[in-house]
Amino acid sequence: MTTDKDKKSRFGWCLYDWANSAFATTILAAVLPVYFAETIVPAEGVDLTFMGLKDRLCATSLWGYAGGLASLLILISAPTLGGIADRGKKKKLFLMLFCYVGSFMTCLLFFSSANDVFYTLILFSLAQYCFVAGNVFYDSFLPLLAKGPDMDLLSGQGYALGYLGGGALLALSFLFIQPSHLIGIDKDMAVRISLAAAGIWWAMFGTVSFSLFHEEKAISAGRDSLGRAAVEGLRRTLETIRTVSRDRDVMIFLVAYMIYNDAVQTIIRMSSIYGKEELRLSTGTLLGTLLMVQFIGIGGALFISWISGRFGARKTIMGVLLAWVALTLFASAMKTSAEFWVLGVAVGLILGGTQALSRSFYGGIIPKDQSAEFFGYFSVFEKLSAIWGPILFAFIRQTTGTSRLSILSLSLFFLVGWVLLFFVRDKVPLLIPGSSQLDN
Repeated sequence: MTTDKDKKSRFGWCLYDWANSAFATTILAAVLPVYFAETIVPAEGVDLTFMGLKDRLCATSLWGYAGGLASLLILISAPTLGGIADRGKKKKLFLMLFCYVGSFMTCLLFFSSANDVFYTLILFSLAQYCFVAGNVFYDSFLPLLAKGPDMDLLSGQGYALGYLGGGALLALSFLFIQPSHLIGIDKDMAVRISLAAAGIWWAMFGTVSFSLFHEEKAISAGRDSLGRAAVEGLRRTLETIRTVSRDRDVMIFLVAYMIYNDAVQTIIRMSSIYGKEELRLSTGTLLGTLLMVQFIGIGGALFISWISGRFGARKTIMGVLLAWVALTLFASAMKTSAEFWVLGVAVGLILGGTQALSRSFYGGIIPKDQSAEFFGYFSVFEKLSAIWGPILFAFIRQTTGTSRLSILSLSLFFLVGWVLLFFVRDKVPLLIPGSSQLDN
């Protein structure tokens, strides 16, 4: 039986998704990428020298490299963070630490202005690291707050609240930035206020969240338990990779997921800056489209769930991947704002369902008595995503002078994932996956 205390803790846990999704939408996907390309980076780009080699990088390349390298740092430290989380000693303390440090770094983006390229990239990378690292500890609370089917339900509720939270702040930012001149605030200042607002939102609602759910104290912990936890986390990660490699279907699916989800994450992170720098679209069009995607994504996840109930999860994922291929071909050739809006509608319909259905299908092919352990592997492969896609996107833009070929290259990620899924066998028919959000 669920007590009032349990309900309060679960709501508090979900509320953190509402809090940190402000970073995912405003900083990762929408406002900051556009501002970075439009104002911070000079039109001619930035000259960089590395090991005697000098090159000029545009906003798209800089943004792609920064996002990919930050994700790589997260991957390297994930085993250590996971080991600390699994020890169950001070998960909430670390969650609070990453929340407040990340939100503080986000607030400092208020001081980013024209030509503050590296100041902005450093703050963005640090804030992104805190965002994802905090989620390691946030996710570790899920099995402590719910069991069995209730866990899937609670996870979906957290994602749904995250969609609403991120969308709500993005809507407020849009309504503030577009008519800001009417109240005597120039556009750049309005954007900078919106960036800081994302950090304030994250910290403010995070504080409310922390006050509503609590952590059980660890049974025992020595002074050096933190170090042992870090070593144990690394050891377990290496062991889990060896274990999962013995299950053919799980291993193939994880590799496929790692590849096609990398493309999905790249599209999320690079779409705004592609629209601004390559297509020269207005800020209103970019923010409006991304806001639309945020809310269409909720219905899109339900739509994909309905399709999977009729055709099966694996076939539905493969169909969705072909849709992504078609969208990358369309995006590489589009020229007008109307086409960008059409693309936004299509992305919204399949974005929420792609990752959610992938997670549900994975849950159906893993051993039921090892679900917690195998979902730990899923987390490792998930963190491998969003590293190589942004870096490849940035490299192609840098070497060819156009982001259209960068967009086109992402179709290969989806095609490779599609081919690999052919070799995965269905074990359990899945019906209703949970929902998802913009950066996981």
